[in-house]
Amino acid sequence: MLLLKYVAGVAACACIAAVVPGRANAAMPTVPSGFRIDIVAQISSPRELVALPDGDLIVGTSGSDVYVLPNAEGATPGTPSVFATANDEFASGVAFSARHKEIYIATNGHVWATRYIPGRRRAGALSSIAKVRTGPIAPHSDGDVHKTTSVTFSDASDMLYIGVGSSCNSCVEVDPTRASILTLPGGKGALHKIATRIRNAIAMTISSNNSLWVGDAGQDDLPFGHPFEFLDDVSSHPPVADYGWPYCEENHIAYMGSGISCTSTVAPLAELPAYSTIIGATFYPTGSAGRYSFPAKYRGALFAAAHGSWHTTGSGGYAAAPQVAVFAMHGDQPAIPVDWQNSSAQWRTFVGGFQTGRQR
Repeated sequence: MLLLKYVAGVAACACIAAVVPGRANAAMPTVPSGFRIDIVAQISSPRELVALPDGDLIVGTSGSDVYVLPNAEGATPGTPSVFATANDEFASGVAFSARHKEIYIATNGHVWATRYIPGRRRAGALSSIAKVRTGPIAPHSDGDVHKTTSVTFSDASDMLYIGVGSSCNSCVEVDPTRASILTLPGGKGALHKIATRIRNAIAMTISSNNSLWVGDAGQDDLPFGHPFEFLDDVSSHPPVADYGWPYCEENHIAYMGSGISCTSTVAPLAELPAYSTIIGATFYPTGSAGRYSFPAKYRGALFAAAHGSWHTTGSGGYAAAPQVAVFAMHGDQPAIPVDWQNSSAQWRTFVGGFQTGRQR
């Protein structure tokens, strides 16, 4: 795990990000001038992160264990330990509700809840509050089955949001929970679908205006460099928002099928290059104070963590490298409008250097 601080300013903590193990270069990732990035813990296969009011950090993983990092933003963070073990695989999704004083853990087939007690570093009982992937994988699945589930909670709306990945790279789902974004009001009761045909909405975050933003991981095997991979304000669309996968992508373009109309599908607000694989997102607070506060130009900005890709260019370089990208925002609109001819127009690299530029 890495802790990122702005050391030239006069205010609060920054952000924490996961390092890809075994990256090719031994140097620390690169950050803008005035920032410092430090290793604060070693945790195997970290995925989603959520900060707790007591200063601890909950870390979802690709296994069944969820970890806690005590005093994550303090001068001396504690030693990480197992916070909870789910009776399921891929305990990658984590979220917190101050309203309900609950921590949520999302796995392959369930969303679990456990009571938050300040200072407690071993969870009590986990209760299953929702089941996902309740149906079969698509009949014509190509084997690219996504098993992670993402969660985020809006205390203002009293809503738990759940992102469930698809069962393939390109197919028509028969399980209504897959390739979807679902809601669970108050973290209880029945699931409701608010977005469909969204291949793998791993990144989920709530803006300062209480909007739900998601980042999607796009499909392979289209013309090289497409589709662009997007972030979008899902809550700005009436449910059920249709993102068009696998037939429609980008600005209502039909990349697959014959006689397909994409006029009613969503054209997202923010784009990253193809193969970026957006796995995390967060908004920097519009108001912050404290020792490590970011400069004013970052307030309200959208940060997106990109996993990067195995795809290579003709010269052997990676088509999309791991990074944390930052989008300047005006409320819930990117400061730079989407450019459908240039997927690099709206953002810049904030944290880079996770791997070398050429495949070995």
